[in-house]
Amino acid sequence: MKGSDVAVSSVSKSFGAFAALKDVSLEIQKGEFFSLLGPSGCGKTTLLRVIAGFEDPDAGSVKIDGAEVTGLSPDKRHCNTVFQSYALFPHLTVFENVAFPLRIKKTPARLVKELVFKHLSLVQLEAHANKKPSQLSGGQKQRVAIARALINEPSVLLLDEPLSALDAKLRQHMLMELDAIHDKVGITFIYVTHDQQEALSVSDRIAVMNAGLVLQVGSPQQIYENPASEFVARFIGETNIFQGPVLSRHGTLTTLEAEGCGTILVDDETIANVGDRITATIRPEKIRISNEIPAADNINIVRGIVEEPVYSGFQTKYIVRTEGGARLTIFRQHAAWSEGIPDIEWKDKVYLSFSARDLVIVERDKG
Repeated sequence: MKGSDVAVSSVSKSFGAFAALKDVSLEIQKGEFFSLLGPSGCGKTTLLRVIAGFEDPDAGSVKIDGAEVTGLSPDKRHCNTVFQSYALFPHLTVFENVAFPLRIKKTPARLVKELVFKHLSLVQLEAHANKKPSQLSGGQKQRVAIARALINEPSVLLLDEPLSALDAKLRQHMLMELDAIHDKVGITFIYVTHDQQEALSVSDRIAVMNAGLVLQVGSPQQIYENPASEFVARFIGETNIFQGPVLSRHGTLTTLEAEGCGTILVDDETIANVGDRITATIRPEKIRISNEIPAADNINIVRGIVEEPVYSGFQTKYIVRTEGGARLTIFRQHAAWSEGIPDIEWKDKVYLSFSARDLVIVERDKG
């Protein structure tokens, strides 16, 4: 396996009174596409800069392949960074921008040409070798920056929100190209983003951060299906939150008096005792919506009125106000042509049904 493993141990970093990182520890595996995900100001870019060597931690250590690199300059870490701003030299051609690291190392000219065209081929830019950056699109500029970063053959590639300057459609296209490049070169990618869909689409694992802390590390499926906290549940896509006291507990089945929704059954292994106040979450696509009373096998049934239907082609999103006053979001996929015709409309009275197994307890306060 190419690439290096990266170990971050108990790293803290402050800027004046602001604590950007608070005792952060992470294990990133060799060859992994690992994403640091969180809102602006959560500490993800600071953590990337600490790994790269652009910032020194106040406490803790960084190891690459088991070797201590804390205190080493960036050029001694076998890491390269791709920045949001591209950082290309405007007066140099694409070829010379990519060749620049090799020129610094005084690599023989014949080898420079061979390596540059190898990496331009990797990012599909051979035909643009003689152009200046001003003649390129945003996506092409970013690919030049990636080729330049890879030509030094780093064992770890650090990417600091590299696609955020691109429009939405181009960003999605570039994301797939970036994933394909990772598959080809096989080195460790550490990717910083605030975009949940980006992280879910390409990552082997994700670390969700907020306020200088790592809240959860896991695969995209683990993060989405089993969020470790209410913050993670809300940040990773849309979700519905039920809160209230536990009325009873039988095995893994918890009866919750949910605010605005009445009695809700939750099938979750999290230990919750009678009197505890819990927060449970369920994703909008796991709730079924109907004009008719659902069949008896649907464990939880909530009645409400459609406040807002939002049609978006492949699905309709419904905002439903329950009889108890809660607002729930439901996604209804249009898997067949007939399902694209809305039979549930604004102000309709509806029944919402969902399984207890699709709810996850994310918070618990002892009673």
